[in-house]
Amino acid sequence: MKNSGAIRDWHSFWRFPIVWLIVGALGIVLADAVFRPLAERAEGMVSLIWTLIDGLVVVLIYKLTIRYLARRSVPELAKHRAGIETVMGMLIGTIFIVVSTFIIVAMGGYSLQWVTNVDTNAALISSIGAALGGAIVEELIFRGLLFQALHRWGGDWLALAVTSLFFGVAHLGNPGATLWSGFAIAVEAGVLLGAAYMWRRNLWFTIGLHFAWNALESLLGILVSGHAAAGLFTVKMKGAALLTGGNFGLEGSIVPVLISLLISVPMLIGVARNRDGHLSISRLE
Repeated sequence: MKNSGAIRDWHSFWRFPIVWLIVGALGIVLADAVFRPLAERAEGMVSLIWTLIDGLVVVLIYKLTIRYLARRSVPELAKHRAGIETVMGMLIGTIFIVVSTFIIVAMGGYSLQWVTNVDTNAALISSIGAALGGAIVEELIFRGLLFQALHRWGGDWLALAVTSLFFGVAHLGNPGATLWSGFAIAVEAGVLLGAAYMWRRNLWFTIGLHFAWNALESLLGILVSGHAAAGLFTVKMKGAALLTGGNFGLEGSIVPVLISLLISVPMLIGVARNRDGHLSISRLE
């Protein structure tokens, strides 16, 4: 009887949200630390192949964590509709960046010039690889593990607020970061991606959105959260940092903050109306 009780306690320990959150996040971070440098050191398609391997491994770690520690199925990464959800997310991410950039250009904040001697294939592979790897890892940790662990404690609205805050704080160490850029990231990325997950209940959707966002920024030659990108254009900035984003790039501009709210607020309103302001996780049990 004592052994049976100990086994039950051991199983209960692993099912506690903070436990599988930490185990899953550490597994994903460690795997990414092994495979991402391989992708960064490689060239051409080999680099992209290593990125895909990295993505497959961290997705597997996430699934194993949820299935065997949290003890539930993983519908948020189901193969069914994975393609259409990813494409839908990419479409929204593309619209978000294109509209934000167009407004800043129209207001005189950016001027873009095609780089004549750029290796187009290398720029494409570099941008796609970096954006894909970052999108998968960050979404699995923030909208996957952290969001769902917090949901168990206080519901989706608490999860949305805390993951958004953490996402902003996580970017404070980036080059060119300020308190404003941290707040901007918390709103335009944390809230938008959190709202996207609450709306679709699908991580493929948020991964697609996140990927298109970063890939397009990189291809345009705009700083990605303070990090320089070898894009297809050179970007000259003029005017206040509140408009251009300054040394942090587009995400430090007030423009995408406002555009992100125009996208995320309707998502959240739809969620509240459809589910009486409280999201059920019946599909996640």
